[in-house]
Amino acid sequence: MDHETSTGHVTRKTVLRAALAAGMAAPAVLMGVPALARTVTDGTGVAPELTPACDDGDDPTPSQTEGPYFKPNSPRRNSLLEPGVPGVRLRVSGYVFGRACRPVSGALLDFWQADTNGAYDNTGFRFRGHQFTGADGAFALSTIVPGLYPGRTRHIHVKVQAPGRPVLTTQLYFPGEPRNNTDPIFDARLLMSVRDAGGGGKEAAFDFVLDVPQDPTPTPTSTAPGGTWAVGTAYRAGDAVTYGGRGYVCLQAHTAQPGWEPPAVPALWRAA
Repeated sequence: MDHETSTGHVTRKTVLRAALAAGMAAPAVLMGVPALARTVTDGTGVAPELTPACDDGDDPTPSQTEGPYFKPNSPRRNSLLEPGVPGVRLRVSGYVFGRACRPVSGALLDFWQADTNGAYDNTGFRFRGHQFTGADGAFALSTIVPGLYPGRTRHIHVKVQAPGRPVLTTQLYFPGEPRNNTDPIFDARLLMSVRDAGGGGKEAAFDFVLDVPQDPTPTPTSTAPGGTWAVGTAYRAGDAVTYGGRGYVCLQAHTAQPGWEPPAVPALWRAA
């Protein structure tokens, strides 16, 4: 259970459940650091207070098994919806933070999930897609509530990677699901905040905390030594660059960030 410490300091787990304000979607900045995930009101109709600053160095988001259905090279997109696809519409939004509770820009998030009948598309890329966080560390995904299949509760798979850092593989869960109590993989620390939205849809919120050390000083912009690859460039699949005396071909459209140098991210670049 979340609580204050003996010194009265609010832990990050408490912060993760505090709201910016009812209905707000943008992060606030308090005492120089951003506030974390929003939750709905407690049923009293009273908007929760703004979140306090988070600087307690709490645990990062826990990892979970990848499962048997992951496929690399998903398309870059913020919406997994297609015309006529059945299912309850769902919008998942949130932020990616490091250990100092500062946003991580350019973080890669790769989502995959079952359709409304509990089936995964293993031949194509339906309900599969990746995106990158913006400068504020924010992400948003339009999809549907995944269906159930034997042995599992409802869940969404995701891989999250800060530039130049290891990949976090985990799963997101829905509160109030009966199978949460019987699914051996379920972890309550990965519950999203979910509420009803207009038109019969759902809105969910979750913030990722990556095991990424963060310094208060800005990170210097990196440059490619003796090559054409450059931070801030929007690359398309098939674009060719040079870096460190070697040639590379872009595999997935993205905007270059420090840490995404071609040798470091084989998911985005292959040697020519």
